Amino acid sequence: MPNRVNHYDKIAKAISYIEQHFQQQPDLDAIAASVHLSPYHFQRLFTQWAGVSPKKFIQFLSIEYAKERLNRHRESILNTALATGLSGTSRLHDLFINIEGMTPGEYKNGGATLAIDYHFTQTQFGTVFVATTAKGICHVEFVDSIDSGLQGLTAKFPNASLREVFSANLQRVVDFLSPNTMCTANRKIPLHIKGTAFQLKVWQALLQVPQGDLVSYGNIAQAIESPKASRAVATAIASNSVAFLIPCHRVIRASGQFGGYRWGETRKSAMIAWEGAREYG
Repeated sequence: MPNRVNHYDKIAKAISYIEQHFQQQPDLDAIAASVHLSPYHFQRLFTQWAGVSPKKFIQFLSIEYAKERLNRHRESILNTALATGLSGTSRLHDLFINIEGMTPGEYKNGGATLAIDYHFTQTQFGTVFVATTAKGICHVEFVDSIDSGLQGLTAKFPNASLREVFSANLQRVVDFLSPNTMCTANRKIPLHIKGTAFQLKVWQALLQVPQGDLVSYGNIAQAIESPKASRAVATAIASNSVAFLIPCHRVIRASGQFGGYRWGETRKSAMIAWEGAREYG
């Protein structure tokens, strides 16, 4: 117990140090020195407790700070980069691409420079609204109406140029969701999604869950080497905006109950039953 308390105390101090100094973009050696640990030991300990590396944690703080300056203060991209402690706009660009899946300019303009194609298609689980940028699929959800689909998309990209055009990326998704080829079609579907480093780790872990298998939130937490983060995993799964392609429906409670689902518990039960029948029938 004393060691665990001591570890928590050091991590709390490290997080405080990072929050106070992230605009200087401190390296691993500097952060480790602030809590009197070796860089190697600190890296391992911090990742175990926080679920992300110190570098990723700094990137998360930096991106939130940059978004605040771009949004509320309407600062230029260059001034935002410098205020965040980055050497220039290219590093800010890389940071946004890595975490947000879009450039700083695209974020600042609410997607004004993005052209998004969308399409509606029928599946055995209901009507699906699919949207894609030139980089990949950015939105897949089950909807009750065309209006509700468009509302969900415009909430994410309020200033993007939306077109009802059936592109090659959309064809790949339609093929994948077809009742005759579902889960057997070419799985190489490019995605253009944004999320925190933690969310991306969770979604990547979901992509590794085979058809017909079910896992718990704790299993996913273990898979991303954050065994105590089951609750955070559940939140990240609920934030998934790419239905079925990122198979969050395969995650159930440890008790064996299917649990909730963003697009309806009945739909989740039907998906699980259908996949199980195809895999083992």
